[in-house]
Amino acid sequence: MSVKYGILTLLFLHKHHGYDLKLKLDSLLGVKGKINPGQIYTTLDRLMRDELVSSPGVDDQERRIYEIESKGKEELKDWLLQPVPYHSTKEDFFFKWSCARTIQFTDEKVMLEQQKAMIIEAVMELTQLKTQLLIDGDENKYLLITGTLLHLEADLNWITQVENRNR
Repeated sequence: MSVKYGILTLLFLHKHHGYDLKLKLDSLLGVKGKINPGQIYTTLDRLMRDELVSSPGVDDQERRIYEIESKGKEELKDWLLQPVPYHSTKEDFFFKWSCARTIQFTDEKVMLEQQKAMIIEAVMELTQLKTQLLIDGDENKYLLITGTLLHLEADLNWITQVENRNR
């Protein structure tokens, strides 16, 4: 999970102050955890340094307000379109997908297709490896690969359900 991209997602829709970003990011994360407020401000400083975010001023309560810049929008779009490697866990992809849904990302279908293609490629490679392990008699690795393939199959089924939700 990336605090950077969570902040860019939230700023994509509205200007926010730091504590509001923390609360909304905690909500985006769901069961995965909570963010330390210091991490929010450190990340905001880096985003400003990298010209992805700016601060147009303060609100009526003297809290610094942040907004996304066009460079930040491009960075968010590029990140949303990068498939999440399987070893990184499905939760990372779910977080990215939640970010895309939050901003009504127009390339959500492309994002899902790319993730699916990466999973299918991994399935093909692991299926070859599984066959070789069976031939070699390496039962432990064979069973490990079998379990991984089952997880990949479940992920493919989940993405298919997401794709079919509006049909």
